[in-house]
Amino acid sequence: MADLHPVTIAIIAINVLFSMKGFNDYSFKSKYLFQIGAIRRGEQVRMISSAFLHANPQHLFVNMLTLYFFANTVIGKLGVFQFVVVYVGSLIIGNLLSYYFHKDEYHYSALGASGAVSGILYAAILLKPDMMLGLFFVIPMPAYVFGIGYLLYSIYGMRAQNDNIGHDAHFGGAVGGYLITLFMVPTLLQTSTLMVVLLAIPIVILFVMIKLGKI
Repeated sequence: MADLHPVTIAIIAINVLFSMKGFNDYSFKSKYLFQIGAIRRGEQVRMISSAFLHANPQHLFVNMLTLYFFANTVIGKLGVFQFVVVYVGSLIIGNLLSYYFHKDEYHYSALGASGAVSGILYAAILLKPDMMLGLFFVIPMPAYVFGIGYLLYSIYGMRAQNDNIGHDAHFGGAVGGYLITLFMVPTLLQTSTLMVVLLAIPIVILFVMIKLGKI
Protein backbone atom coordinates (compact mmCIF):
# COMPACT_ATOMS: atom_id res chain seq x y z
CA MET A 1 0.00 0.00 0.00
CA ALA A 2 3.05 2.25 -0.24
CA ASP A 3 1.74 3.97 -3.38
CA LEU A 4 -1.61 4.83 -1.80
CA HIS A 5 -2.37 8.29 -0.49
CA PRO A 6 -2.68 8.45 3.33
CA VAL A 7 -6.36 9.39 3.06
CA THR A 8 -7.08 6.19 1.12
CA ILE A 9 -5.15 4.16 3.69
CA ALA A 10 -7.18 5.85 6.44
CA ILE A 11 -10.49 5.01 4.75
CA ILE A 12 -9.43 1.39 4.25
CA ALA A 13 -8.24 1.17 7.87
CA ILE A 14 -11.56 2.52 9.20
CA ASN A 15 -13.49 0.05 7.06
CA VAL A 16 -11.33 -2.85 8.21
CA LEU A 17 -11.48 -1.96 11.92
CA PHE A 18 -15.21 -1.19 11.91
CA SER A 19 -16.03 -4.32 9.89
CA MET A 20 -13.87 -6.61 12.04
CA LYS A 21 -15.63 -5.31 15.12
CA GLY A 22 -18.93 -6.16 13.44
CA PHE A 23 -17.74 -9.65 12.45
CA ASN A 24 -17.18 -10.50 16.11
CA ASP A 25 -19.96 -8.47 17.73
CA TYR A 26 -23.45 -8.94 16.31
CA SER A 27 -25.01 -6.34 18.61
CA PHE A 28 -22.51 -3.76 17.33
CA LYS A 29 -23.28 -4.65 13.73
CA SER A 30 -27.04 -4.55 14.27
CA LYS A 31 -26.74 -1.16 15.98
CA TYR A 32 -25.02 0.52 13.03
CA LEU A 33 -26.18 -1.25 9.86
CA PHE A 34 -28.63 0.30 7.40
CA GLN A 35 -32.06 -0.68 8.73
CA ILE A 36 -35.21 1.04 7.49
CA GLY A 37 -37.25 0.72 10.69
CA ALA A 38 -34.47 2.16 12.84
CA ILE A 39 -33.76 5.00 10.40
CA ARG A 40 -37.43 5.94 10.33
CA ARG A 41 -37.35 6.04 14.13
CA GLY A 42 -34.65 8.71 13.91
CA GLU A 43 -31.38 6.76 13.85
CA GLN A 44 -30.01 8.59 10.80
CA VAL A 45 -26.42 7.81 11.81
CA ARG A 46 -27.01 4.42 10.20
CA MET A 47 -27.05 6.13 6.79
CA ILE A 48 -23.33 6.72 7.27
CA SER A 49 -22.16 4.04 9.71
CA SER A 50 -23.55 1.16 7.62
CA ALA A 51 -21.06 2.00 4.86
CA PHE A 52 -18.16 1.03 7.12
CA LEU A 53 -19.58 -2.39 8.01
CA HIS A 54 -19.40 -5.50 5.82
CA ALA A 55 -21.15 -8.84 5.79
CA ASN A 56 -17.98 -10.94 5.76
CA PRO A 57 -14.24 -10.73 4.96
CA GLN A 58 -14.85 -11.44 1.26
CA HIS A 59 -17.30 -8.54 0.99
CA LEU A 60 -14.81 -6.25 2.71
CA PHE A 61 -11.92 -7.44 0.51
CA VAL A 62 -13.73 -6.83 -2.79
CA ASN A 63 -14.78 -3.30 -1.83
CA MET A 64 -11.37 -2.31 -0.51
CA LEU A 65 -9.59 -3.86 -3.50
CA THR A 66 -11.78 -1.81 -5.85
CA LEU A 67 -11.01 1.32 -3.85
CA TYR A 68 -7.31 0.46 -3.99
CA PHE A 69 -7.38 0.30 -7.79
CA PHE A 70 -9.27 3.55 -8.45
CA ALA A 71 -8.58 5.93 -5.55
CA ASN A 72 -5.30 7.26 -6.94
CA THR A 73 -6.90 8.17 -10.28
CA VAL A 74 -9.53 10.32 -8.57
CA ILE A 75 -7.05 11.90 -6.14
CA GLY A 76 -4.61 12.61 -8.98
CA LYS A 77 -7.29 14.31 -11.09
CA LEU A 78 -9.35 16.07 -8.42
CA GLY A 79 -7.25 16.37 -5.27
CA VAL A 80 -7.60 14.90 -1.79
CA PHE A 81 -10.48 17.00 -0.46
CA GLN A 82 -12.55 16.47 -3.60
CA PHE A 83 -11.85 12.73 -3.44
CA VAL A 84 -13.28 12.62 0.07
CA VAL A 85 -16.31 14.63 -1.10
CA VAL A 86 -16.92 12.13 -3.91
CA TYR A 87 -16.54 9.18 -1.52
CA VAL A 88 -18.85 10.55 1.18
CA GLY A 89 -21.30 12.07 -1.28
CA SER A 90 -21.61 8.79 -3.19
CA LEU A 91 -22.07 6.93 0.08
CA ILE A 92 -24.96 9.20 1.08
CA ILE A 93 -26.62 9.26 -2.36
CA GLY A 94 -26.36 5.46 -2.58
CA ASN A 95 -28.08 5.01 0.77
CA LEU A 96 -30.69 7.66 -0.04
CA LEU A 97 -31.64 5.77 -3.20
CA SER A 98 -31.79 2.55 -1.22
CA TYR A 99 -34.01 4.28 1.34
CA TYR A 100 -36.26 5.55 -1.46
CA PHE A 101 -36.83 2.05 -2.84
CA HIS A 102 -37.25 0.32 0.54
CA LYS A 103 -38.79 3.01 2.77
CA ASP A 104 -41.91 0.92 3.40
CA GLU A 105 -39.98 -2.30 4.13
CA TYR A 106 -39.38 -1.79 7.84
CA HIS A 107 -37.27 -4.93 8.20
CA TYR A 108 -35.01 -4.21 5.21
CA SER A 109 -31.33 -3.96 6.15
CA ALA A 110 -28.05 -3.54 4.28
CA LEU A 111 -24.39 -2.75 4.88
CA GLY A 112 -21.15 -2.18 3.01
CA ALA A 113 -19.06 0.48 1.29
CA SER A 114 -20.24 -0.51 -2.19
CA GLY A 115 -22.11 2.75 -2.81
CA ALA A 116 -19.11 4.91 -1.92
CA VAL A 117 -16.71 2.67 -3.86
CA SER A 118 -19.04 2.65 -6.89
CA GLY A 119 -18.91 6.44 -6.82
CA ILE A 120 -15.11 6.41 -6.87
CA LEU A 121 -15.14 3.86 -9.70
CA TYR A 122 -17.52 5.91 -11.83
CA ALA A 123 -15.61 9.14 -11.09
CA ALA A 124 -12.37 7.47 -12.17
CA ILE A 125 -13.95 6.27 -15.43
CA LEU A 126 -15.30 9.74 -16.14
CA LEU A 127 -11.97 11.40 -15.39
CA LYS A 128 -9.88 8.87 -17.32
CA PRO A 129 -12.14 7.43 -20.04
CA ASP A 130 -9.30 5.73 -21.90
CA MET A 131 -8.52 3.60 -18.85
CA MET A 132 -8.53 -0.17 -19.40
CA LEU A 133 -9.67 -2.70 -16.83
CA GLY A 134 -8.83 -6.36 -16.48
CA LEU A 135 -12.16 -8.15 -16.08
CA PHE A 136 -11.51 -11.01 -13.64
CA PHE A 137 -7.91 -9.66 -13.76
CA VAL A 138 -7.53 -11.29 -17.20
CA ILE A 139 -9.93 -10.01 -19.88
CA PRO A 140 -9.08 -6.47 -21.09
CA MET A 141 -12.07 -4.15 -21.23
CA PRO A 142 -12.49 -0.37 -21.66
CA ALA A 143 -13.45 1.13 -18.31
CA TYR A 144 -16.53 2.87 -19.69
CA VAL A 145 -17.91 -0.43 -21.04
CA PHE A 146 -17.49 -1.96 -17.61
CA GLY A 147 -19.17 1.05 -15.97
CA ILE A 148 -22.19 0.96 -18.25
CA GLY A 149 -22.51 -2.82 -17.91
CA TYR A 150 -22.20 -2.56 -14.13
CA LEU A 151 -25.12 -0.13 -13.89
CA LEU A 152 -27.26 -2.08 -16.34
CA TYR A 153 -26.69 -5.18 -14.23
CA SER A 154 -27.62 -3.16 -11.14
CA ILE A 155 -30.91 -2.18 -12.80
CA TYR A 156 -31.56 -5.85 -13.57
CA GLY A 157 -30.80 -6.76 -9.96
CA MET A 158 -33.10 -4.04 -8.62
CA ARG A 159 -35.92 -5.30 -10.82
CA ALA A 160 -35.37 -9.03 -10.24
CA GLN A 161 -34.68 -8.85 -6.48
CA ASN A 162 -33.43 -12.42 -6.56
CA ASP A 163 -30.29 -12.00 -4.46
CA ASN A 164 -29.11 -10.27 -1.28
CA ILE A 165 -27.06 -7.58 -3.03
CA GLY A 166 -27.96 -3.92 -2.48
CA HIS A 167 -28.04 -3.03 -6.18
CA ASP A 168 -29.86 0.24 -5.51
CA ALA A 169 -27.05 1.48 -3.25
CA HIS A 170 -24.48 0.49 -5.89
CA PHE A 171 -26.42 2.35 -8.55
CA GLY A 172 -27.01 5.41 -6.37
CA GLY A 173 -23.34 5.56 -5.45
CA ALA A 174 -22.29 5.45 -9.10
CA VAL A 175 -24.77 8.21 -9.94
CA GLY A 176 -23.35 10.22 -7.04
CA GLY A 177 -19.81 9.82 -8.33
CA TYR A 178 -20.94 10.80 -11.82
CA LEU A 179 -22.86 13.93 -10.80
CA ILE A 180 -20.39 15.17 -8.20
CA THR A 181 -17.48 14.77 -10.62
CA LEU A 182 -19.33 16.69 -13.34
CA PHE A 183 -20.13 19.42 -10.82
CA MET A 184 -16.45 19.65 -9.86
CA VAL A 185 -15.14 19.44 -13.42
CA PRO A 186 -17.86 20.89 -15.69
CA THR A 187 -15.37 21.14 -18.56
CA LEU A 188 -15.84 17.37 -18.98
CA LEU A 189 -19.14 18.21 -20.66
CA GLN A 190 -17.08 19.75 -23.48
CA THR A 191 -13.88 17.72 -23.44
CA SER A 192 -15.49 14.29 -22.93
CA THR A 193 -19.01 14.85 -24.25
CA LEU A 194 -19.41 11.39 -25.74
CA MET A 195 -18.25 9.70 -22.52
CA VAL A 196 -20.57 11.85 -20.41
CA VAL A 197 -23.50 10.86 -22.62
CA LEU A 198 -22.60 7.15 -22.72
CA LEU A 199 -22.23 6.92 -18.95
CA ALA A 200 -25.57 8.68 -18.51
CA ILE A 201 -27.48 6.04 -20.52
CA PRO A 202 -28.10 3.61 -17.61
CA ILE A 203 -29.11 6.53 -15.38
CA VAL A 204 -31.71 7.66 -17.92
CA ILE A 205 -32.95 4.08 -18.33
CA LEU A 206 -33.48 3.73 -14.58
CA PHE A 207 -35.47 6.93 -14.24
CA VAL A 208 -37.61 6.05 -17.27
CA MET A 209 -38.33 2.65 -15.72
CA ILE A 210 -39.25 4.30 -12.42
CA LYS A 211 -41.56 6.72 -14.26
CA LEU A 212 -43.22 3.80 -16.05
CA GLY A 213 -43.58 1.85 -12.82
CA LYS A 214 -41.29 -0.95 -14.00
CA ILE A 215 -39.19 -0.79 -10.80
